[in-house]
Amino acid sequence: MTKRLIFLLFTIAPLLSIAQEPFKIKYGPYLQNVSENEATIVWVTSKDALSWVEIAPDDGTHFYAAERKQYFETENGRKLVGNIHKVTVKGLDKGTKYRYRLYSREVLDNYNWDTSYGKITASSSYQPFSFTTFDESKNEFSFAVVNDIHADTLALKELLNQVEINKKDFIVFNGDMMSHLNSEKLMFDGFINKSVEMFASNRPFILTRGNHETRGPFSTKYMDYFPSTTGKPYFSFRNGPAFFIMLDSGEDKPDTDIEYGGLSAFDEYREEQAEWLKKLVETDEFKNAPLKIVSIHIPAFTSTWYGTLHVEELFIPILNKAGIDLMFCGHTHQYEFINKGDKGNNFPIIINANRDIMDINVKENSINVVIKDIKGKITQEFNF
Repeated sequence: MTKRLIFLLFTIAPLLSIAQEPFKIKYGPYLQNVSENEATIVWVTSKDALSWVEIAPDDGTHFYAAERKQYFETENGRKLVGNIHKVTVKGLDKGTKYRYRLYSREVLDNYNWDTSYGKITASSSYQPFSFTTFDESKNEFSFAVVNDIHADTLALKELLNQVEINKKDFIVFNGDMMSHLNSEKLMFDGFINKSVEMFASNRPFILTRGNHETRGPFSTKYMDYFPSTTGKPYFSFRNGPAFFIMLDSGEDKPDTDIEYGGLSAFDEYREEQAEWLKKLVETDEFKNAPLKIVSIHIPAFTSTWYGTLHVEELFIPILNKAGIDLMFCGHTHQYEFINKGDKGNNFPIIINANRDIMDINVKENSINVVIKDIKGKITQEFNF
């Protein structure tokens, strides 16, 4: 066999494998950006497709009892074609449960307006997925917090099993769910697939970006998979009596550090974020919320590392004046509690360990936090 023939075989074989891959839903679905009147459903197909979601009320009727409205991902008047699908369903009622089904139709050719289609793949109409919209008027809800899993899906599963996950409004992943983002497959294998298996098709996870999610060439695709209301990894939302601020602490070392290969620009990014935060805490939506909670991966007051000091410098003065009720963090892999006033902070700070889960119940005027280890033993409890 000639060298040229061997080269051709090694070049063509992977392409033939891709071409022969069956069209299917490859990853997902999982929920993002749930609010009182909308929700975004994300999934990935093995090939480019036109995709849509059908919604039905949870009224006891079969999904086929009526023609269900179709929702597409659109941009500037065009329905989008691709393999990552982020369909936002709008016009929903607050505090209401909906069933949904997703569809993807393979696009074989898309030249001008001459579009050729292949097969359709869809989720089940007999066992549809479901979600419940948030409700700012309700007095009580619960959620859980996990962080620093670093792609250990067994630990993630064991931690989530320590709470009644089907009774949670959402789960917060407070950063470093991965050690680096080098590919789509590694990201899904690292924590999303396990989340979908356990809960994420029917209740959202809310991801606070950690410093390790900024690492790797695939990290620039972050927003393709975790859309937010701001279009940034930092954002806010309201559920029940609580207003949440989800901050992005960026990297933990100076931008010039050799570890970042000259690609980091987190100083400017955190400064931009601080300007957004200043405006946010002045809004009526924030001020009128009975409770105010902040999630950030890198905690202030825990070290003299560059990222920690920059978080202290930029974010803490703003939050100290804003009437924050609780901040929770990760990053250090060790539990620590910083009481209000201990280190110049006007609010309590909980740093959650990497093998603990925070089970949090929010009522109109109180926040109850129960911390459990990976075996379910209660290690700490707080009432704020």
